[in-house]
Amino acid sequence: MRDVSKKPHTLRTASAEATLKCLRATVEAVRSGNVPKADPLAVAKVAGIQAAKNTSLLIPYCHQVPLDFAGVEIALREDSMLVASRVTAVWKTGVEMEALAAAFAAALTLYDMLKIIDGTMEIRDVRLTGKSGGKSDFSPPQSGKTVAGVLVISDSRSRGEAEERSGKAIRERLVSLGVPVAEFAVLPDDASQISRELTRWADSLALDLVITTGGTGIGPRDVTPEATSAVIERELPGVTETLRAHGQERNRNSMLSRGIAGVRGRTLIVNLPGSERAVNESLDVILPWILHAIGMLRGDGHKGG
Repeated sequence: MRDVSKKPHTLRTASAEATLKCLRATVEAVRSGNVPKADPLAVAKVAGIQAAKNTSLLIPYCHQVPLDFAGVEIALREDSMLVASRVTAVWKTGVEMEALAAAFAAALTLYDMLKIIDGTMEIRDVRLTGKSGGKSDFSPPQSGKTVAGVLVISDSRSRGEAEERSGKAIRERLVSLGVPVAEFAVLPDDASQISRELTRWADSLALDLVITTGGTGIGPRDVTPEATSAVIERELPGVTETLRAHGQERNRNSMLSRGIAGVRGRTLIVNLPGSERAVNESLDVILPWILHAIGMLRGDGHKGG
């Protein structure tokens, strides 16, 4: 079973369909209500919904997904019945299997209730017809290549007294998404130095994205938020609200993080905590979606992601 604990919740939808091929007389019998086993359409719809809700019991590696909606519709055609399902959840993983299970179970129920009058029936073309949600919905910025910088802020790391891991983790994750890291630096916890470097990267180097790591706590030398606040022109509170909410589900100490995010010119600057674990958790929730902001800063609007 795949571990999805790192993934953020997003709105997930999926739709599927199945076709029950049958005699024309069977369709007419259903339409007129002249069938031996109650109302097959109503029962099949309930069966499909039940199957969607219990998919993890049928398929071993499916997660237990708290569904917000599951629905089944059945269209009577000349010599077939088309079953269409739709499933919705705000969750960490998709609901494709739930939609497929709903469509197939509804078709099986129709088969079971109508086999007494039609021995020619066949279930055909069980397929996924659509899905949305998660990283599959993300599109990279439209105008040119995104170039990033990673700024590590730590007294001990700047002196070479501690191994630098969090910045490397950020660089590796960005590169894996096709975002080159043009600048990488390690600075001490000095507000003036941090502000100067952020300004240079934004104004002179025109980097699209700058991610800092370290100095976001409440220690006497933690000054990254103040140094960043002095540089940015517009704050993006939604970014840090999301980071802290995601972090507190995993470590309650995340409430003490003071990191901020904002824009200087066309450069997006985001503060992340200093620990490697906290950095990776933060990247899980903001990447790749934060890259959508790059396209917006270039004037692409919401078309960029």
